[in-house]
Amino acid sequence: MKIKAGIIGLGKMGLSHAAIVNPHPDVELTGVCDTSSIVLDAFRKFSRINVYDDYKKMIDTEKPDCVIIASPTKFHYEMVSYAVGKGIHTFCEKPFSLTISEGEELVRLAQEQKVINQVGFHNHFIGTFRELKRLLGAGVLGELVHFTGEAYGPVVVREKGETWRSDPRGGGGCLFDYASHVINLIQEIIGVPVKASGSRLKKIYSKKVEDAVYSVLTLEDGLTGMLSVNWSDETYRKMSTSLMIMGEKGKIVCDATELKIYLKEANQKEGLDKGWTIKYITDLAIPVNFYLRGEEYSAQIDNFIACIMKNKQSEVNSFAQALKTDKVIDLIIEDSKR
Repeated sequence: MKIKAGIIGLGKMGLSHAAIVNPHPDVELTGVCDTSSIVLDAFRKFSRINVYDDYKKMIDTEKPDCVIIASPTKFHYEMVSYAVGKGIHTFCEKPFSLTISEGEELVRLAQEQKVINQVGFHNHFIGTFRELKRLLGAGVLGELVHFTGEAYGPVVVREKGETWRSDPRGGGGCLFDYASHVINLIQEIIGVPVKASGSRLKKIYSKKVEDAVYSVLTLEDGLTGMLSVNWSDETYRKMSTSLMIMGEKGKIVCDATELKIYLKEANQKEGLDKGWTIKYITDLAIPVNFYLRGEEYSAQIDNFIACIMKNKQSEVNSFAQALKTDKVIDLIIEDSKR
């Protein structure tokens, strides 16, 4: 029997999820919800999926086994709590929540209801970042010395009319929308930040939100590193995210396409030579049945569905892990006010 699924929010990410979920061999997409009549009319015309403009009505009518919530962040709490409260497995897009108290309540509710939960930090399903985590776990760099986490892209490159991206109350701004990806990678691959110093939220074109984020992060073990994120960098065609980790035995530079490893001495166990070794995403990508915008988007949904079928909570991108990221965001905000 297939898993019945519903999708709430049909913007760019919601439409992507619909395109991935609908042909999934283990899923039946029975309902979608959005407030846009244009989008809903397209679904009525070109699909047999039931459409709704009220998420509660969709959930109560379709009674899905799982939902994917891709609405603006300001709606996450009410939508996730409604779905989870009815025992529905829930995938929520990032960032998880706008306030720590809301995030803590959602984590508690998900644990209480024993539902499978996952948040859409898709970078953890990119093969290069997964290999980076494995290599660090294997100790190829020895004791770590320093790290940098960066992301740049051309999201806001001129002053323009206001959208959700320019509304801090709706989850807009470079910190929530862009830097959260980098923070989450640092947290899950290197270590959890517990302190932010010298933080600056820089406006470049936007009037109400920051376009760049800079901060020194201190991890639980005392390791420090730099966070540098700017969504107003027109020298990039699209978002580019990278991590650099320096250790006593060498360093690793990783992005979505390649993993560059420099070692002072060869590591025979890992088959790594002295000097530079480059591993490419083509050799590390996760196999998926449906490729859309990158295998990572299908891979994260495949993981969510597999966890539901096994009735086993995902070890990647749980609500609890996403809440840790939100807490680091809070640290940066508070530090920037000093």
